[in-house]
Amino acid sequence: MTNVDHREQLPTKKGPAHAGASTRGVASVIAVLAVSALIMILNETVLSVVLPQLMEDFRVAATTAQWLTTGFMLTMAVVIPTTGFLLQRFTTRTLFTAALVLFIAGTALAAVASGFAVMLLARVIQACGTAIILPLLMTTTLTTVPVAYRGTVMGLNSVVISVAPAIGPTVSGLVAESLGWRWVFGLMLVVSLVAFVIGVVFIRAANETRRAPLDVLSVVLSAFGFGGLVYGLASVGAVVEGAWAPVLALVVGVVALVLFAVRQRSLQRNDAALLDLRPFAVHNFRVSLAIVVVCMATMLGTVVVLPIYLQNGLGVSILTTGLLLLPGGLVQGVLSPVIGRVYDRVGPRPLVIPGALLLCGGQWWLSTVGADTGLGTVVAMHVVFCVGMAMLMTPLMTLSLSSLPRRLYGHGSAIMNTLQQLAGAAGTALLIAAMSIGAATAAGSVGPAEAQALGTQDAFVIGGCLGVVAVLCAPFVRRLRADA
Repeated sequence: MTNVDHREQLPTKKGPAHAGASTRGVASVIAVLAVSALIMILNETVLSVVLPQLMEDFRVAATTAQWLTTGFMLTMAVVIPTTGFLLQRFTTRTLFTAALVLFIAGTALAAVASGFAVMLLARVIQACGTAIILPLLMTTTLTTVPVAYRGTVMGLNSVVISVAPAIGPTVSGLVAESLGWRWVFGLMLVVSLVAFVIGVVFIRAANETRRAPLDVLSVVLSAFGFGGLVYGLASVGAVVEGAWAPVLALVVGVVALVLFAVRQRSLQRNDAALLDLRPFAVHNFRVSLAIVVVCMATMLGTVVVLPIYLQNGLGVSILTTGLLLLPGGLVQGVLSPVIGRVYDRVGPRPLVIPGALLLCGGQWWLSTVGADTGLGTVVAMHVVFCVGMAMLMTPLMTLSLSSLPRRLYGHGSAIMNTLQQLAGAAGTALLIAAMSIGAATAAGSVGPAEAQALGTQDAFVIGGCLGVVAVLCAPFVRRLRADA
């Protein structure tokens, strides 16, 4: 993989003046990519606090409305596997331009959507742009930043990946309460247009490309595989009502992914794989990926379930919901860069093990909520969870990708981002399904608020069980020799 601008390598041997200019050039490119990714990932969860309002406006149930988030992640899970090819075939400037154009088009359509189907289409278009920008940010960081500083820079990047979804509900709550939910997209459209103009000015790198082959069969298998899994998991609640479509989708997804993996193993012998699977042979990558999957599943499930509980179980407003989720997002945003610097000094294990315990503990604490739980207690529960997220995401993102040989950076980033979206969609679907089933079961014997609280407890029990997986995996991360 040669997605590197050799004029902007860091460091350089052409003297202090050239080194300073080169460093500033790299910093400018990464900053523009990070801000663009921040806007796009923020968009991933902005609808969570206004879902009850959208359910009313579009006259759809919670299990249907959650597809505005799940569909976004499903699209990303389908598109991201192609980015290993895209990063080799096209320049940074070209990919940035394509990503922003797609995102701007989708955002404009969402702002004027007249029905659920149009809104879902808009979310899919937005997701196509987001799917390109994330691997582009990660690969650019890995190929231009020295190992000694990667933890710090990846800490800033992790603000984009893990903190933006956490503060998305707060932003949308503030805007929707005062201006209406359409302005959530209207303001995002303005900001993304500004980012596009700035990016066109600063990103002028002519990085090396090669005519990488595109295996169409791999693209088809990937779409059926990841699409089938996400659809099946998102619709799992319907199985209780006798629906067989989710089961069929899961079977198709599993079979397609097996065939996809076999196909990639064959193609990667000639470096022609759509998604090279050799990163899975690296121990740190496998372990880190397993924990990151748990992080994304629990985080995105939490930011969708918690607002529904706050509004329907505790009766708070959209604005209050957003403000209640803000402390956790702010704590995570402040800690992530700091933890990145700590990682550069001490390695992953002193951060990952306590982080996994906090994440898991936060989920189990959330499983105790009731119809009379104090708002301060809910905030404390969420903050504990977010501290755990901050202690996990930065070290694991840095460790997993830095463990790979340079030629696999693009494919490793694509695998990581694909499975994050799959995990996020699965986590959202599983927690929503558990909440809906639990609330429906309790509805006959208790009031609506109590039923909602009981359903929320069931959802976070699922989250707590996922957190146990992170706790079990955490001790197995190893410090890189280069970090010693």
